[in-house]
Amino acid sequence: MTFRERLRAGELLAGTWVKTPHRHVVEVLGLSPLDLLVLDAEHAPFDRGSLDDCIMAARAAGKPVLVRPASSAHEHILNALDGGADGVIVPHVRSADEARELVRACHYVRGGRGFAGSTRAAGYTTLGMAKHRAGATGVTIIAQIEDVEGVEAIDEIAVVEGIDALFIGRADLTISYSVGTPDDPQVVAAVEQVCAAGRAAGRTVGMFLSRPSDVPEWRGKGASLFVLQSDQEFLLAGAVALARDIRG
Repeated sequence: MTFRERLRAGELLAGTWVKTPHRHVVEVLGLSPLDLLVLDAEHAPFDRGSLDDCIMAARAAGKPVLVRPASSAHEHILNALDGGADGVIVPHVRSADEARELVRACHYVRGGRGFAGSTRAAGYTTLGMAKHRAGATGVTIIAQIEDVEGVEAIDEIAVVEGIDALFIGRADLTISYSVGTPDDPQVVAAVEQVCAAGRAAGRTVGMFLSRPSDVPEWRGKGASLFVLQSDQEFLLAGAVALARDIRG
């Protein structure tokens, strides 16, 4: 099964954020049993070159890779897909219209994704237009819900054709609801609302969790895609553990 097929089937998938824009980090994480990596071009200093390098490293490792682009702008989505990413997690989707525009940006349709036959995704001219366009229909499209407006419009967003999954950003929901913690009842209720809308629409639901121990709870409420921690957290945790082991 492809990554998109596994996602849409509701298979339990676990991944992590990559915050360091260097191919070696992706190459190392490509050796792990994680189901996917997510390059965070929204909150980390990825440029076109480093994004391209990291996608190449993931593909070489046979590891599914998604990109969270800097924004929903067509050019940011195009950078990820031309480089050969399996798909995108696009931040701050607040309405059904924005979800439809996201789908359009990911596909070769009128007003949508710009075509070039010389990209990695197109096999560097070897696939030809027809074959590349046919393969591009398998791009994974995930709408990130992290604003009050997105929660309020979630029933309409969830049914937009072409959206493969809804991804919940609890940290930004915390800010959007003007509360102090992702565990605030308002945020938890919003997460539950998105999960319910996803179930009703037959959409996969994913989320970032700060605590791996919370996975079973949200798995029970219908979520199946979990992105936890990051390369930076792994590095810090390893250093802290080493220092603790040495000092006793």
